[in-house]
Amino acid sequence: MSNTPDYPQVIETAEQAGDLIMQVYQRDFSVAHKDDDSPLTEADLAAHQHIQKALESLTPDIPVLSEESADISWHTRQAWREYWLVDPLDGTKEFIKKNDEFTVNIAHIVDGHPVWGVVVAPALGITYYGGRAVDGSFKVKDGDTQAIRVADVPTDSSGWCIVGSRSHQSEAFADFIARFDNPRITSMGSSLKICLVAEGQAHLYPRLGPTSEWDTGAAHAVLVGAGGKIIETESGRHLPYNQKESVLNPYFIAAADAYQS
Repeated sequence: MSNTPDYPQVIETAEQAGDLIMQVYQRDFSVAHKDDDSPLTEADLAAHQHIQKALESLTPDIPVLSEESADISWHTRQAWREYWLVDPLDGTKEFIKKNDEFTVNIAHIVDGHPVWGVVVAPALGITYYGGRAVDGSFKVKDGDTQAIRVADVPTDSSGWCIVGSRSHQSEAFADFIARFDNPRITSMGSSLKICLVAEGQAHLYPRLGPTSEWDTGAAHAVLVGAGGKIIETESGRHLPYNQKESVLNPYFIAAADAYQS
């Protein structure tokens, strides 16, 4: 790993991108669609441009992979030992619905692992940051910074709190929660689902549908810093980054560390 980046400056960059997003959020805006039919707004692009420029200035030797500049070839990416992984506006569908549950995500990936990340929820006034590179994770709200930690998991099938998606429910999710005795289900949008596990508000978040690496990297780092993990449902291995040509994640479970799939 290169010299440790100026993480406080990266947090400030993410929060500034959140401010740009809120300028669009608070007025009427148009919605376009990308080739995969996912929505795109001027807020996505404004946040992307701000973050890209700031990171290139702050750490010119560390490449950046952003959802809005994802056409970097695998031939190039596979040589990266470290890079910034960015989703400038995660939860665009939540943004369009105006339910406040969208985030700015910046992760520092080293040797395939998310070592640090920041997740800013600008409409909620919340910032999560941390990871193993700084020995802990934190939540900032209303100017108050608190260390966060995953919850202890129940010892049997009762007493579980499981996070589900507000925009994506599935038969697979119903099958998963059937393993538990009347679990409490919390719905949330964007990478905030993983952050709920990190701060001990939920025990599990099963993602049994498609995501990309930029959707998870920053919150994954925060979760690891808080004592949790993300594991692949099929292999049970820790979720890796930049290990293949596709940036799609396999299905996974974000969990407090004591949980066994």
